[in-house]
Amino acid sequence: MNEFVAGVLRLVLRVVVVAMGVVLFLSLVAAVMVLALVWALRAGWARLTGKPVTPWVMRMDPRTGFGTVFRSTERWTTARRASPAADAAPEESAASRRGGVLPGAQDVTDVVPREVR
Repeated sequence: MNEFVAGVLRLVLRVVVVAMGVVLFLSLVAAVMVLALVWALRAGWARLTGKPVTPWVMRMDPRTGFGTVFRSTERWTTARRASPAADAAPEESAASRRGGVLPGAQDVTDVVPREVR
């Protein structure tokens, strides 16, 4: 009797997993079909109106990634330079742009500074 129950449970588990796989497959097929229908309607409308059929493309140039990162860091360094604290201590803001000194490091009094090797 114990083997019969284990066999039935294995069969039910297999049926459930296969059903989940079929549902996932059919949902992916439906999504692809919807995209194909939208693309066909778009292409048909473009031909009907006499416009060229333009492809769907990602408007991203991978070569601009580094420029985007460097432009985003400029935003933070210019904001620090524009603040009144940066005007009070220009040597601190210059050192923090180099990465050698943390902002507000001159306010620390409980440690002894040493030379960086």
